[in-house]
Amino acid sequence: MFGKVSSRLLGISLLALVAGCNKTDTGGAIDAGGNATAPTPAVIQGTCPQIYLRDGTSTYRTYAKGAKDDPTQIIYQASLADTTRQCVQSESSLTVNIVVQGRVISGPVGGSGTVNLPITVSATDGQNTLYSELTQFPVEIPAEGTAQFVFTKSAVLPGGSGDFAKVYVGFDEGPPSKKK
Repeated sequence: MFGKVSSRLLGISLLALVAGCNKTDTGGAIDAGGNATAPTPAVIQGTCPQIYLRDGTSTYRTYAKGAKDDPTQIIYQASLADTTRQCVQSESSLTVNIVVQGRVISGPVGGSGTVNLPITVSATDGQNTLYSELTQFPVEIPAEGTAQFVFTKSAVLPGGSGDFAKVYVGFDEGPPSKKK
């Protein structure tokens, strides 16, 4: 009997949680019986594009000059982990507010100080690029040698693109080096 009650209570709790996630945010506005001056854009999660960390772009390392791929010569290493997003729909656009959690660690030849992480955010709809931007994101590495960071970016996509769009976040290592 206890198991049946617990599973039903769990199911109802999950439904309430899901229903709460789909609630439209009014931006704190109070309905004044139609006397409001301008409508607040609705926060829409149902058509908010997923965020993906592409394979090979969720970690980034810098090495001492001329020491590529030598683990004893790492200056620092950064990684991206968790992502979330929130979308605001207007008549002509979909603004995706992207949040990514990451970590940076000082390597054997590194130290404390500020490092700039090259983070790219792009949005696609099939073969079409809807948005793409590279940001040099500064992160302070403390004397302890490790720090967590939160990267945020707002990407404005064309209205109606949320159903099929995908957002990609990753480190950009620049153009591939020429092999001799």
